[in-house]
Amino acid sequence: MNNGLIIIFVLFFVACGYGANVLIIYPMPGKSHYILGNSLAKGLANHGFNVTLVSPFEEKQSPENFGQIVLDGILEKWEGKRIERNFSLFEFGDTPPILQSLFLNSMCQEITEEFFAHHKVQNLLKSQERFDAVVVEQFVNDALKIFAYHFKAPLIIASSLGPNFWINGLVGNPEPPAYVPNLFLNFDNEMSFTERLYNFLFGIFSQLNTHLLVYPSQNNILKKYYPDGPDLNDVIYNVSLIFLNSHESINGPVPIVPNMVPIGGYHVTPSKKLPKDLQLFLDNSKDGAIYFSLGSNVIPSQMPNITRDTILKVLGSRKENILWKWDQDSLPNKPPNFKLSKWFPQQDVLAHPNIKLFITHCGLLSTTETVYHGVPILGFPIFGDQQLNAARATTLGVGKFIDFSKINENNLEQAIDEILDNPKYLQNAKYRSQLMHDRPVKPMNLAAYWVDYVIRHKGAPHLQVAGVKLPLYKYLMLDVLAAIFATLFALFYSVYRIVKYCRAPKLKEKQN
Repeated sequence: MNNGLIIIFVLFFVACGYGANVLIIYPMPGKSHYILGNSLAKGLANHGFNVTLVSPFEEKQSPENFGQIVLDGILEKWEGKRIERNFSLFEFGDTPPILQSLFLNSMCQEITEEFFAHHKVQNLLKSQERFDAVVVEQFVNDALKIFAYHFKAPLIIASSLGPNFWINGLVGNPEPPAYVPNLFLNFDNEMSFTERLYNFLFGIFSQLNTHLLVYPSQNNILKKYYPDGPDLNDVIYNVSLIFLNSHESINGPVPIVPNMVPIGGYHVTPSKKLPKDLQLFLDNSKDGAIYFSLGSNVIPSQMPNITRDTILKVLGSRKENILWKWDQDSLPNKPPNFKLSKWFPQQDVLAHPNIKLFITHCGLLSTTETVYHGVPILGFPIFGDQQLNAARATTLGVGKFIDFSKINENNLEQAIDEILDNPKYLQNAKYRSQLMHDRPVKPMNLAAYWVDYVIRHKGAPHLQVAGVKLPLYKYLMLDVLAAIFATLFALFYSVYRIVKYCRAPKLKEKQN
């Protein structure tokens, strides 16, 4: 491609959204959620859109056409609740998936209510602002879709995950339980009979939970803070587009309808130079280095002492240097090969050639970043979709995982040795990295194109499949199946009655 065509191509994507106003709502008080929302907002702003981001977090460095509505007080409130309730995600890890779902119901209902009650959100609803599109993060917060109705703008859903039961029904996307595992289960796409049975039954529970518990509670919030508005069911299915935080290189191929667009990896940025001390530490790691981080929501110091001491003993005895994201200023019995920090520039660390292994909780952002940079994974999944991400990484051959509550010296040593000594893990990680990079268009450019497309085509209703308008019994063909079974029953019963009628005289003759 010559320089002239490159310039035209770049200018097209920069100008495609010029002048359009986009409202982006990311209500979750979690850093990983904000990273996705902020990356999307800044990316669209860099492509010419006038963006307003509503979030509990504040961005210090932003483009000129990037506006913020910072929901002050929410982060402090949730930190206070965590301390008051003495809540630890490590204790949450062994909770059955059903209880995890119910916990999310309660937590996200509370977050949604606090969002609507915030004075800045109320001021936004009372304002005369005009938006050409509204983007809402999907995370058990369906009442927020009213903002698209309020501003008379197309609704775009930003899924922090890939296709899942929270969003599939909103656009009529199929979710075959035979090979698409539920996001709360640690199954891969090749399930045994028992796993398929459990996946099928848990899928039924998920749908019942959504329609009987989540939607009614979200509708109550909607009626409370937007009393003159429509019912929840009248707004949640009017979806123009869904952005999926997924890519087939790591999430695997699954069915998606035309108005679902995978942009997984859009938050990944080009690697930058590391801080001097960190650069020196990794450069001098002649035997390589292992990076250990449990993400932004898990507090490492809350892990059980026995597990912490086991990890310290195993990692401290290795020849590799260790980077450990640790939330306190000191770590008891810290081995000499350890370097601690409350924060590491994770993407830049993973890009360093001396990083041999990433020990991670298998959050989707961390999993995407490590695959992007071709680094093998040892997963310690704790809750939510982390189990599913860990199972996929194992299936793809890029790593292994150990349930956090089951870590011991033996299985931890064996897992690290297996990953570092067997070249297949590094080879598979590099191959998956190539797949993630091999795209015709960068994911952020793709997102900008589709936002502009939806605006230009006034919500793009032509992309919606007919299935989204069907009631559940029609979508599942229950009426057709009932008619078939009724016909077969009537046919067999008629044959039975005819045979019985024809045999009756013969039976009488024999009796006489």
